[in-house]
Order: sequence, then C-alpha cells, then structure tokens
Amino acid sequence: MIRTLCLSLVLSLAGAAVAQTPAAVPVQHASHAASQDGPTAAEVWNSLMAGNQRFVAGKPQARNLVSLRNKLASGQSPKAIILSCSDSRVGPELVFDQTLGDIFVVRTAGNIADKVALGSIEYAVEHLHSPLLVVLGHQKCGAVNAACSGDKMPSPNLEAIVEKINPAVIQAKSYAEADDLVESAIKENVHQSATDLIANSEIIRDAVKSGKLTVIEAEYELESGQVVRLNTPASHQN
Repeated sequence: MIRTLCLSLVLSLAGAAVAQTPAAVPVQHASHAASQDGPTAAEVWNSLMAGNQRFVAGKPQARNLVSLRNKLASGQSPKAIILSCSDSRVGPELVFDQTLGDIFVVRTAGNIADKVALGSIEYAVEHLHSPLLVVLGHQKCGAVNAACSGDKMPSPNLEAIVEKINPAVIQAKSYAEADDLVESAIKENVHQSATDLIANSEIIRDAVKSGKLTVIEAEYELESGQVVRLNTPASHQN
C-alpha cells in the first residue's frame, strides 16, 4: 500500500511539472529576428535624409562616442549599406550625420561595384541584414572625369577603374551636350553601379527580389551638401 501511494505521488508531481513547462518554440537566429523587427528601407532612407538636412544646416547630433564604442564592441547591426566614392569630400558618415555602427560603408574610386566591393556588400546583406543599399555618386567626380577625357591612364589599376565607368560615359554621350557630359556621366555611372550590383551578385539580386533589400541611387552636391535621390537613370530624365 505504501509503495503504491509513493508511486502515485511521484507521478502526480511529474505531471504537474510537465504542465508548468512552456511548449517548445522554434529557435530563431538573433540577427534574423532583429532584421524582422527593425526599420523598413523607407524609414532608414528618411532617417538618412534627416541626417543630411542636419549636415547641410551645420547642426549635427551630439553623441557619446565612448559609451557607443563600448556598446558596439559586442557586435554591429548597421541600418544601411552605402557604396560611395573614395573622394575625401564625400564621407557618408558625415554627409548623413551618422555615427559608429549606423552604416556599413564601402568606398571605391568612382563608386564602382568591382568584385571586392560586391563581396563586401554581400557580407552586409547576408549576415548583417541591412534593408537599404544606397549607391552614392557626387558632383565633379575625378574618376568619371578621367573616363570622359578618353586619356590613357598611367597604370593598369587606374585603367581598370576607367573601364568600369566607360559604359556610363558612352550612354551619356548619346544625349548630353559637351559642357554637361561629365555631370550626365556621373548620374549614369551611379545607375551603372546599381545595375552591376544586381547583375553580378546572386545574393544582392535575391535580396532585392524577395523584398529584403531596397537599392536607392543618389548624388551628393559638393557645394550645398545635399544628397539628391536619382529616381530614374539620367538617360531617361532628358
């Protein structure tokens, strides 16, 4: 009798413990969960443009960089990816009034999308899950100007940059006047880089098709400090 009562008590306690245990749920990777709960591409773009307005007005946000640096030591989750020119006058963090950890920046002369740039951007798309990719050109781009000149470059490496920009120059020449060729080619080159990103990267292409990534083309105006969105290729605006 005692043995039977003990067994009944054990079974009763075990049943109560099971009843209090929550049902198992699928485990979701933390970075994926964060990307689903994070801002949309439109919201990120609006925040970048708000930052650009602060930059133009000369009123950047004050930030505690020491505290922020310590916080980011454990990981990053940039809200945007920016492919921009290496020109010293076009620092995306300053232009958009962003700070440590806000944007994943890839810079090349002429904001061209070569294999190294593609791989860098693929990393941010695949592992950091940023929802927005901005291709940022700028006025008076030296790399585009060199391509428009038609001159032979002094090294194979410089020639490789010009060769990537040449299709944009050819497109601009089909409609632009001589005095507007460089500026038109700059806009065409932004579009060419955006096209190359999608055409030459399955990761980026799939992210765009699935709606996980939005690509925006823009140009930085050197004197005003404004970033202007290019809604369509320059060749379709004339």
